[in-house]
Amino acid sequence: MAEAARILDYVYDHESALADSVYLTQPLGDGTVSHFTWAQLVEQARRMAAHLQSRGFERGARIAILSKNCAHFVIAELAIWMGGYTTVAIFPTETADTVRFVLEDSQASLLFVGKLDAWDKQRPALAARLPCIAFPLAPPTDLEAWDAIVARTRPLEGRPPRAADELAMLIYTSGSTGRPKGVMVSFGAITRVGEGIAKDVRVRIGANGASRVLSYLPLAHSYERSWVEASSLVDGRTHVFFTESLETFLKDLRRARPTFFLSVPRLWLKFQQGVFDKMPPRKLDRLLGVPLLGRIVARKVLKGLGLDQVLVAGSGSAPIPAELIAWYRRLGLKLFEGYAMSEDNSYSHTSNEQFNAPGYVGVPMPGVQVRLSPEGEILIKSPGQFSGYYRQPELTAESFTEDGFFRTGDLGEQTDDGLLKVTGRIKELFKTAKGKYVAPVPIENALNANPIVESSIVSGVGQPSPYAMVVLAEQLRPQVGDPAVRGRVQGELELLLQNVNRGLADHHQLRMIVVAREPWSIENGCLTPTMKIRRSRIEASVAAHVEGWYAAPGPVLWA
Repeated sequence: MAEAARILDYVYDHESALADSVYLTQPLGDGTVSHFTWAQLVEQARRMAAHLQSRGFERGARIAILSKNCAHFVIAELAIWMGGYTTVAIFPTETADTVRFVLEDSQASLLFVGKLDAWDKQRPALAARLPCIAFPLAPPTDLEAWDAIVARTRPLEGRPPRAADELAMLIYTSGSTGRPKGVMVSFGAITRVGEGIAKDVRVRIGANGASRVLSYLPLAHSYERSWVEASSLVDGRTHVFFTESLETFLKDLRRARPTFFLSVPRLWLKFQQGVFDKMPPRKLDRLLGVPLLGRIVARKVLKGLGLDQVLVAGSGSAPIPAELIAWYRRLGLKLFEGYAMSEDNSYSHTSNEQFNAPGYVGVPMPGVQVRLSPEGEILIKSPGQFSGYYRQPELTAESFTEDGFFRTGDLGEQTDDGLLKVTGRIKELFKTAKGKYVAPVPIENALNANPIVESSIVSGVGQPSPYAMVVLAEQLRPQVGDPAVRGRVQGELELLLQNVNRGLADHHQLRMIVVAREPWSIENGCLTPTMKIRRSRIEASVAAHVEGWYAAPGPVLWA
């Protein structure tokens, strides 16, 4: 295909060449599923695109989607693109305030409402005059229905083009600090990303191998949007399955039997802890060390997770402990870490068979240039580079070097063969009372590698030494009311503190570990929709207690 091809050109080609091939499989909530072939989904997209055009929106108008992952998210995006518009996807877990902000900031002309768990709380965010269309799996509503519109509308004909520099989407960052920013993504950028990822995945699973993927990480985020949606739109032969709900996740995973599986560190850790619930770590470790039996046990563990067909697995969005990667690889799962961000459309670095040292995020993907600033900041120039922050030209200008490299805000190190290690965030560095800078991420990774810890933050601005706050593993939390269990956990945390401190310089050593009163979640505002920790939110919530913690005796405290 010619270099000038855009992502829609691939879709139009699949519409004819792969007309009867199933592309999307959607659970319907009643135990049944619906399959969408390429011909069927493009037909629906053409009809909805024609309807959008009939409403008289100007070219490039922003059309928003508020929905969990589902087949109609992808179909609606194609309709938006075919019609000549720009997609604005909103995380389905966002509060009404954030929904309102994104709709107003993007100047959205219409909103698609899809699968949602909090629609009653989000609906007040909508302006009275904002037109809305409900997906088939949307909550009960009086909004205009997708199926009714599609049934009465003639499809858009031909191959409506989009220019490389036209805006395909606005991706609003998940906002770990402050208000989310609108990342502008051109058709040229998302096409190059889709092509690059599709080629990378095909090399890993085999040119003619079955490509099956389960879409469950938020499509509103660039990670899923690029690695699942864009790459599968380019590839054409990838079968994308969707989940029905959190409760049916394992059933949905077993239905998909993915050969390519993506997740985030927090979920990889939860999967591991689920295994440890059924088999203590020491027993599993002993069995894995037995020849032949170890391979049988490893295979059984992966089958129980629904990952026994996975040929390649990826982790991204946040740092993952090197020990956790090593644990999965011991089971035979080829888990590779990657590194990217919304500003490069999640197309930057990835590990592979040749370059995959635990603790490193891999090497640059084809076409990506990387260098470190004198201060150690990672600077990236990617084929997926964004066009700037929406309506924020000053911030856009500040974010690039004079020769066009994006300032990531991350600190890093490189080996001679190009492997990159992310050592922390510039803005996350903090000074103790001794005037020494502390980089929290490496310490947090060491804490998170322990199976009794689900997540952690390291803080202590202006204190004599840093401290850590941890959330206990899910299976332990209901049990710590038992004095015997609490005492055992206390002892394990004291030992963890000693072991972690042993590997740290004096000014990095932790004064104490504080056990969080409740788990950090999206609902309580401590995690972003992509499960990154909202560090400043957590620090603010405990600020009144910190002085008391430092005055209290003992290495482990309970908040």
